[in-house]
Amino acid sequence: MHNKILSLIFVLFSFINIYSQTEIPSFITDSLDAYVEKALTTWQIPGVAVCVVKDGEVVVMKGYGVCEEGKNDKVDENTLFMIGSNTKAFTTTALAMLEHDGKCAFDDKVQKWLPDFTMKDPWVTKELNLTDIVSHRMGMETFQGDFMYWTSDLTMDEVIRKFGQLTPMYSFRTTWGYTNAGYAIAGKIIEKISGKTWSEFLKERIISPLNMNRTLALSEEIKNAENVAAPHTTVDGVTVPVPIPDIDNLAPAGSISSSVKDMSNWLIAQLNNGKLDEEEIIPPSVIKKTRQPSSIVRRISHPFNKQHYSLYALGWGLEDYEGRELVEHTGGVNGFVTSVTLVPEENLGVVVLTNTGQNGLFVALKWEIIDAFLGLPYRNYSETFFERFGAGRKNEEKRTAELRDSVDMDLTPSLALNDYSGRYLHDVYGYIDITRNGDLLEMSFEHHSNLKGKLESLGENRFLCTYSDPMYGIRVIPFVTEGNKVKSFTLSVHPFVEFTTYDFVKN
Repeated sequence: MHNKILSLIFVLFSFINIYSQTEIPSFITDSLDAYVEKALTTWQIPGVAVCVVKDGEVVVMKGYGVCEEGKNDKVDENTLFMIGSNTKAFTTTALAMLEHDGKCAFDDKVQKWLPDFTMKDPWVTKELNLTDIVSHRMGMETFQGDFMYWTSDLTMDEVIRKFGQLTPMYSFRTTWGYTNAGYAIAGKIIEKISGKTWSEFLKERIISPLNMNRTLALSEEIKNAENVAAPHTTVDGVTVPVPIPDIDNLAPAGSISSSVKDMSNWLIAQLNNGKLDEEEIIPPSVIKKTRQPSSIVRRISHPFNKQHYSLYALGWGLEDYEGRELVEHTGGVNGFVTSVTLVPEENLGVVVLTNTGQNGLFVALKWEIIDAFLGLPYRNYSETFFERFGAGRKNEEKRTAELRDSVDMDLTPSLALNDYSGRYLHDVYGYIDITRNGDLLEMSFEHHSNLKGKLESLGENRFLCTYSDPMYGIRVIPFVTEGNKVKSFTLSVHPFVEFTTYDFVKN
């Protein structure tokens, strides 16, 4: 009788567990569509795709809106979006697979595989290892150097060489600083070890085995694909398409394009010890390795609930939330922002893909979905995030309007326009040419052949720079003069590209 009672209790608890695993929150079944459709209007987003995986099953896989503003092609589960830095977890998974195969170790020094690679500090050059380059602990400020490479004409080898010439903002391994070029180095090392390019290795070992049949590794490939979400940004309050960025010189950091259907297989494998349809694609030790914390991040991001830590592993961020660990990352490239979030203890995964670079829905929606599955109160993160975003946008629009008002005042610069013309050099980037064009000055860039900067006088030695690519923003460029000669100027771009500045000295 005792054994029968225990058996009945076991069956009862098993039934409760199965029921709890398959129950879908009412937010998903009743409110998700209306929530997203409202957010499309609020945030001025042309298109969104969402996928939710729970207990190994897809419970949401939907597209909303259109692929391009003003056109009729609808976003669906197969629509391709660039996933940005969510590429990084694919790159570290590839490295961890090579370690699992016995071909390398994350403790290997970078120079073991790239003997010609150097950094400014010879000791750092000697000590830098594979973990350092993919956990953002090289001493760089977040995004430091990205202006030099982003949508530039540089090859990946040139990116790596120029990166090594930068002076880090911090001491080695002391401060987390998000460094895209570290992943270019990782991609080259994958090529050295495997004998295949980074993209070939990913396709052979990860993308094809996971049946991610529409996923593309390189940005050049999406330009010829079908059912593609066009990237967008906001210019003077209007959502407009922008070109698909050429970022294959930083491919291992952010060039993958995928759909929510394909990303569902990535989520399932990540939550099932690397298995898809009971076939092991990624060894469990590889999954575990990529989630090994390596750096402390200086921010806690949740707007309501208390969090205690934010760490960076290998291509994944780690943070605590309501007693669970989240394994997550976001991604942003020109005209796209995305999020991928795993809650392993709940066997839950969420992907949100959007095709405008100026929205917070890609994070708000993932929190809404996670809270629903954890039984937490509805927060309306989209509204909360938009209030903050809207305030920031108004401040930026006010600042820009004031600067343009100053331009309209025809303020005279300290020197004649021709005196500012000439070639200016930065010791790592190279040169920028400034030429007179009527009442304006124009900047041309050695390594950005498609980029221009229009300079309009703000009086004295300050000019308002409007970049031809809106992703680079509208910035104030100050010049330094001595007597009647121009000595230098300081270049800045939108923080989406890089926070740090560049001093260019007149040749």
